[in-house]
Amino acid sequence: MSYSPLQAAAKYFKYYVHAANSKGHGMHSPFVYEFITKVMNDFTKYDDYAKVETLRKELLNDTTELTIEDMGAGSAVTASDKRTVASIAKNAAKPKKFGQLLYRMIKFYQPQTVLELGTSLGVTTSYLALANPSAKIITMEGAPAIINKASDNFKKLDLQNIEIVSGNFDNTLSEVLQNNSKIDFAFIDGNHRQEPTERYFEQLLPHIHNETLLIFDDIHWSKEMETAWKNILSHEAVSCDIDLFYIGIVSFRKEFKEKQSFSVRV
Repeated sequence: MSYSPLQAAAKYFKYYVHAANSKGHGMHSPFVYEFITKVMNDFTKYDDYAKVETLRKELLNDTTELTIEDMGAGSAVTASDKRTVASIAKNAAKPKKFGQLLYRMIKFYQPQTVLELGTSLGVTTSYLALANPSAKIITMEGAPAIINKASDNFKKLDLQNIEIVSGNFDNTLSEVLQNNSKIDFAFIDGNHRQEPTERYFEQLLPHIHNETLLIFDDIHWSKEMETAWKNILSHEAVSCDIDLFYIGIVSFRKEFKEKQSFSVRV
C-alpha cells in the first residue's frame, strides 16, 4: 500500500532538508559531481523533448477505455480494471522532468543495451529510444491492451530501436536476460512491491558491469519500496547510490573504495 498524501509530503520534506543542492558545490565524488553538472544541469531544449511531450498531450486527451490486467502493486488512483488512456497518461506515465532526466542520462552515458521494466503507454520508453537511436531498447509490459497502445505510439514517433516483451516479468525477465548477457542501463518501474523489486535486482546482478546504471522508480512510494531500496543498497556489489526521492540510481563502479550514498535535490 502506498503512503498517504500526508505521509508522502512528510517523507519529501525530510528528503529535501537533508539533500544536497543541485549545483554540485562541495561534492567530493567525481562521478556524482559529473552527474549533477553534466546531466542534471544540462538545460538544453532538445528537439526530442517536443516530440514526446506532443505525444503525451495527445494521450492526456484520449478518452479511449482500456481493460487493464495489472500484475504489479496496482494503481493508487483506482481499483477498476477499466481505465482511460488519459487517466493512465496522467497517473502512470513518468512526469516530464524525470522522463527528460532519463533522456539526458542515456544521451550522456550512451548505454547500448537498455532495459525497461514497465512500458505503460511508452512515454518514458520514447525518451530512452530517442536519446540514443543506436541503442537497443528492451521494454517489458504485462498488460496486452497497454502494449497495443504503446506500439501505436512508437510507430507515431517512428522509433525503430525498441523491442517490446509481453507478459508477466516473473515469466519473461529470465529469458530476456539469457538473450542479453550485458545490461548497460535498466529502469525498473513495473512492480512497486518489495519482494519482486529485490528479485529483479538479484536477477540483473549477473548481467551488470562497472558502467551499468540501475534506476529504480518510486523508491519512497511505500514502506515496502523503501525497504526494498534499503536492502538493494546494502548489497556488496553496490558502490554508489543517488536518491532523487522519486527515483533512485545505483552504480557499481569499482573506483569507489567505500560505499557512497547521496541525496540530491531535483
